[in-house]
Amino acid sequence: MADLPFIQVKNLHKSFGPAEVLRGVTLDVYRGETLVLLGGSGGGKSVLIKHILGLLQPDSGSVSIDGTDITDLPERKQAPFRRRIGMMFQNGALFDSMTVFDNIAFPLRERKCPKSETSRAVLAALERVRLSGQENKMPSELSGGMRKRVALARAVVDRPACVLYDEPHAGLDPVTADTIDHLIKDLQTDLNITNVVITHEMRSVRRIADRVIFMKDGQIYWQGTNDDFQTSEDPLLQNFRTGRSQNA
Repeated sequence: MADLPFIQVKNLHKSFGPAEVLRGVTLDVYRGETLVLLGGSGGGKSVLIKHILGLLQPDSGSVSIDGTDITDLPERKQAPFRRRIGMMFQNGALFDSMTVFDNIAFPLRERKCPKSETSRAVLAALERVRLSGQENKMPSELSGGMRKRVALARAVVDRPACVLYDEPHAGLDPVTADTIDHLIKDLQTDLNITNVVITHEMRSVRRIADRVIFMKDGQIYWQGTNDDFQTSEDPLLQNFRTGRSQNA
């Protein structure tokens, strides 16, 4: 890993009305790693990655991408940094009125890529997620797992340095979830893409994580390697791993 993290979050605070969602979050994301964000619902994970994407502005604190603080940059100057980060949303966020091809091509057309370059990139992305030949289908014709893979193809079509995943395993059967995990690790191994994954699927954590960060009440409660997480005797982590209530 390089000395300088690809993403640096420093003392991030964010409130929505009286609700304080992020309470001084500081973390580093290193190039080429798969970092998994864990924690109960409402812990601030999704809000955190929306700050990394530039979709939310913090009340205080900063977000840096590849050494540049993007927190207060105007949107036009943020754009080159945001293009380096892809996003796979929980529900896929596909456009129902567009074909698979057009959904994946959307970010390339937004920045006015030539048609030939767009076509090559879309077909390569489909091959990457093992959906070659599906480009003319509509999202309604796809299974839930296929929709997730189309969403992943769109996230990587512009060859970002990093991909953020918000619950990529939600609603998937174990076999399909395993397919998503293999794709995530292939992106890391083959393209040196940095992955930041929010999930509640413990089997997937074991398969994909290099490091784990556990968030609680808008703060980082624990962080360490995957091995350390799996063997931690911290009661909160043990209960989360096994799905036990703290009152059980």
